[in-house]
Amino acid sequence: MDKIRIFIVDDHTVLRTGLKLLLGTQKDMEVVGETGSGKEALQMAAELIPRVILLDLSLDDLNGLDILMELKSIDPKIKVLVLTMHDDEGYLHKVLEGGGDGYILKKAADVELFTAIRAVNRDEIFLDPSLTKAVLRNMYSSHRKDFQESKEDEEVLSVRENEVLRLVALGFTNKQIADQLLVSIKTVESHKARIREKLNMNYRSDLVKYAIKKGLLMKD
Repeated sequence: MDKIRIFIVDDHTVLRTGLKLLLGTQKDMEVVGETGSGKEALQMAAELIPRVILLDLSLDDLNGLDILMELKSIDPKIKVLVLTMHDDEGYLHKVLEGGGDGYILKKAADVELFTAIRAVNRDEIFLDPSLTKAVLRNMYSSHRKDFQESKEDEEVLSVRENEVLRLVALGFTNKQIADQLLVSIKTVESHKARIREKLNMNYRSDLVKYAIKKGLLMKD
């Protein structure tokens, strides 16, 4: 089994030590580096190319959101999971807009952190359960009027592509989508490629926001 290579960026030494010990208990995870500096984070990430970066937004030398976007530009395969004390929807929205792959609070239980890391490693978006419902409700409400009144781009995606987009936004893997729609994984990948091309969106976070705007996540 290939282990999930994890890089920790947090300016609290005690927390980094605790995270290393905690993640070390998992057979499918390994910590390949750590730092408390934003500048070092960018340099080390480029050298290590980890799979998942645990990023604290509150660093002394650089803005965490700026670091997030820089980290995402190093390698598209790198997943950035923000680990923060800020249980604020405003921060969460900014993380998603910046291309973040997940958002989890530091007070979360260890099992929840493991789940979050494995989720983003599978190319899924992970949002802290304590914030998910409120975010979906507020984002849906803010876009609902525009969605109901504007019909211009209703047919940008086909019916099947909307189905695929909805499942992608809900965090389904390619295999799960294929099983749900009774098609091949290759067909799912083709649909996803066309969706990204039609919407001109490369980040999963953008696709999630588009699906919310269109009301796809509110369907039964």
